[in-house]
Amino acid sequence: MPEIKLAIDAMGGDNGPSIVIDALCQLINEGTPHHFLVVGQHDSVTPLLSQYNLDEHPQVTFVHAEQVVEMDEKPGQALRAKPHSSMSIALELLAKGEADGVVSGGNTGALMAKAYFQLKTLPGVLRPALMAALPNQLGGRSYLLDLGANASCDSETLFQFGVMGSVAAQILEDISSPNVSLLNMGEEEIKGNDVVKNAALRLASSEHVNYTGFVEGNHLFSGKADVIVCDGFVGNIALKSCEGLATLIVDQLKSALMSHWMYRLFFRFLQKRTQKSWDRLKPDHYNGASLIGLRGVVIKSHGSANAKAFGSAIRQAITEAQAQLPERIKDRVESVLLEQH
Repeated sequence: MPEIKLAIDAMGGDNGPSIVIDALCQLINEGTPHHFLVVGQHDSVTPLLSQYNLDEHPQVTFVHAEQVVEMDEKPGQALRAKPHSSMSIALELLAKGEADGVVSGGNTGALMAKAYFQLKTLPGVLRPALMAALPNQLGGRSYLLDLGANASCDSETLFQFGVMGSVAAQILEDISSPNVSLLNMGEEEIKGNDVVKNAALRLASSEHVNYTGFVEGNHLFSGKADVIVCDGFVGNIALKSCEGLATLIVDQLKSALMSHWMYRLFFRFLQKRTQKSWDRLKPDHYNGASLIGLRGVVIKSHGSANAKAFGSAIRQAITEAQAQLPERIKDRVESVLLEQH
């Protein structure tokens, strides 16, 4: 298996480079054979590389960046005023072919804007989409897109998201013909606005997509669909609502379990016997959203990710780079465009 070279934006995220370097150290200690271009400010990153004994490691190369995109910075401002940021340099390494992918936990809007202008979309792709994996009740993963890259979409854009998501699920989950659905306010054909209805017609008429109809929000985790398509406004709210509910459930459960020693004892007993199920549901395992539709692999890590979660984002980038996901999406989109003519 060929070596993958990733450009890592070490300055992004709420916790800065300490989380990034810790994650790299864990991956290298686990035996990953890949190479990492660590991009960041010299004074912030090199002491950490030295602390983790990575300063002279053959799998790590440090690349200095003068500027940093702040987490609350406006995308347009970051695009114009920060051409030498760690985020920009990481994307430039990918654009030049010196890296096979980019991972950043930085400002989401800035990353999308910079990636769009520095890498461009694949031929025929109208807009990139932010896509993430969700655990489902069948023991696998379903993919939801868009998660916020495009607040509003026309029917053709939603159709393309379905095509790209189908390719991603086929490759990343080894599903021969992924079920693709549109997220809607009901499963009946009469439900939804004109954009969603027209997108449904486009998906249903394409031989390149296994379209299975509408799904409602309560089926996000059911496994009914391998790919769930919506615009970024709906997708972002749906995902954040799920995250908020998960936090509420965990907090309430902890509060109840800590209220009596017998409950605590029972929880320890139960946890040992359900460890695999607990592990599969941990958010750390699903950190790393893909910006698909671009001419390169770009993974957005959650800004508040810990080292283990950031490591998951890096693994996602490695998987997509090895599978040559952008090239596979390009081939499918070209087939779809030929179908239209």
